Amino acid sequence: MNPTPALGAIPRRAALSAVGALALATTLAGCGTEAVGHQHDAAAVHAATAAEPVMAMAHTSASSSTVRLYGTMRALWAQHMEWTWSVVVAFAADSPGLSASIDRLLANQDDLGDAIKPFYGSAAAGQLTSLLRTHITEAVPVLQAAKAGDTEALGKAVDAWYANAEQIADFLAAANPSWPRGEMRQMMRQHISQTITYAAEQLQGQYAASI
Repeated sequence: MNPTPALGAIPRRAALSAVGALALATTLAGCGTEAVGHQHDAAAVHAATAAEPVMAMAHTSASSSTVRLYGTMRALWAQHMEWTWSVVVAFAADSPGLSASIDRLLANQDDLGDAIKPFYGSAAAGQLTSLLRTHITEAVPVLQAAKAGDTEALGKAVDAWYANAEQIADFLAAANPSWPRGEMRQMMRQHISQTITYAAEQLQGQYAASI
């Protein structure tokens, strides 16, 4: 059965000028950019009181942590897109490598949760991982319904996927006021829309368009 009518009608209702998950990674890291560029003047530190070098060391440590988070989140969200692509391609091709790709993608969600643990604690890290794992598992019924050409099931699955994306966005916005909820929601929605679009093209054999 041709899945084109079922899947094509859903994602194309929105304009897809998406920058995807990599843009989200940039926003996640954006709260630390000022600290990264700040430098202490060596002469001023030596001339300061005994308390000031301790404060300078604390600031340097915080800046280093920010730099690490920035780099880690960029890498992990890039991997998120890489392994999502791998899963979609494997699913469309009925590849025997599908299960391994799914396992690797799920591990990426654990890595993303672990990345925020030093900043927001174990409970928050666990909550983000849980939301992201749902983000992955709820993609399965979208792909299955699309492949089967089941319009009704597809609509329900896509709605659930967008709802989970909104939960992820709201979690990130609540974690840090530098991550506005509207921007988080927009970028997570773009990520879902972009993924649905290239998944549709993979299922239709439109490989150049998908890439």
